[in-house]
Amino acid sequence: MVKVRIVKTASGASAVQVVHYYNNKRRIIKHVGSAHTDADLKELLIYAEEWIKDYTGQLSLFGDNNPNSVLYLNKCSFLGVHYSFFYEQISYLHNLFGYTNLVDSLLQDLVIIRILEPASKLRSIELISQYFGKQVVRQRYYKFAPLWLEIKKEVQAKTIEFAKSHYNFDYSIVFYDVTTLYFESFSEDELKKNGFSKDGKSQQPQILVALMVTKEGFPVAYEIYSGNTFEGHTLIPSILAFIKDNKIEIMTVVADAAMISSDNIIDLRDNKISYIVGARLGNLSKKIIDQIETSLLREDGKTIRIETENGYLICSYSSKRHRKDEFEMKKQIARAEMTISNPSKMKKVKFVSSSNNEIALNEKLIEKTKRLLGIKGYFTDLKSTDLNDQEVIERYHQLYKVEHAFRISKHDLETRPIFHSKEEPIKLHILICFMALAISKHIELQTGASINKFITEAKKVADARLHNQITNKEILIRAEITSTMRELIEKLGSPH
Repeated sequence: MVKVRIVKTASGASAVQVVHYYNNKRRIIKHVGSAHTDADLKELLIYAEEWIKDYTGQLSLFGDNNPNSVLYLNKCSFLGVHYSFFYEQISYLHNLFGYTNLVDSLLQDLVIIRILEPASKLRSIELISQYFGKQVVRQRYYKFAPLWLEIKKEVQAKTIEFAKSHYNFDYSIVFYDVTTLYFESFSEDELKKNGFSKDGKSQQPQILVALMVTKEGFPVAYEIYSGNTFEGHTLIPSILAFIKDNKIEIMTVVADAAMISSDNIIDLRDNKISYIVGARLGNLSKKIIDQIETSLLREDGKTIRIETENGYLICSYSSKRHRKDEFEMKKQIARAEMTISNPSKMKKVKFVSSSNNEIALNEKLIEKTKRLLGIKGYFTDLKSTDLNDQEVIERYHQLYKVEHAFRISKHDLETRPIFHSKEEPIKLHILICFMALAISKHIELQTGASINKFITEAKKVADARLHNQITNKEILIRAEITSTMRELIEKLGSPH
């Protein structure tokens, strides 16, 4: 048995020793020091207890050695904080998704730090050390990063399995949208291209990212395209790849009006894929617009269904939308009139027509716009026996959940701008962001709190890092879990 022993010396000091008792024999294994005051004696006793724990490999049951005691804290200096609690919670979810067996631990850490504090990859490696106390050699990232690109399909498969078990996802309906991500660069290559930018960065190269989500907005798949790709041209390749990878027999895709074209409709029908897409009513023929105007009652909630070459056209009317459309129309007419009166400042403005070097209001377009005020259109191949008009409209309105997923990805996870220049790191960046998005979205769906709220509460349960000046060792003291955080993790079913 190893114990601390105090012996009075001839000078009146108190000598602190660590001794070992065995078969009624005592052996001194460590002389800690001599104290002449009570304060010095307490410090030596603490040091002796810490030495015994290291020597025997036993943990203290605290008591007098509680690191929260005043004596401990008075002899400690503050080193910073670790967010180990946050790391434990996201690691639990990472494992719940089934990612753990697929990815290297460093990739897992990069996903976790992406959620906590997005940064460049090299800065992320520094933050992993700073916030989680995990030392990472930069060369390890360069060594294993190329291998991680090979697991995209496996990651998506695990994510889909998670969606099936937690959100009853059955492939019957998938929501599709595309966004642009720009680069902190002005040089193009095969992937990075200048194109129409949704971020207002048309002078900088970009890529397109297509995202597929469930009706809850939970992401299940993504594809990457070069920055000059027309977004309507991404729909068919993305959906067909998704169907092939998952051996899907029946599926309905919901997408906005930018995705619709005659060629896309033909391809969707040829591949027996049902669809609900937004309709650009201004592109409709005069005959169909006449039919809408004469058949659709201008009452809230009223709908009509017209058979067209692009499938059934469902139109609905809303007085609220009418007021909004009318306000926008008047604002655009005013802008057009100002442009006409100041032709030297000519810009491309709606409701302005030019002919024989003369510019004037486009009265025909204004008249067509007035006829369609308050009306929203949707194309679908689904018969009314499959989904009635209101159900089709409700499905389409759920498309905003893809936009919300993009907002999480772009803003909370700071997917843009991209600082990489080569194709492999770019694709790895998107893979990390996709995994972080899936975990973040699950947290939001299960807790009802935003991912920012979750991070804020998790940070409150920090581990204070203290340097014990007596033992020259680092001590971690964790803050109490807040009641709000406890409620959140209970909803996630995670340990605490």
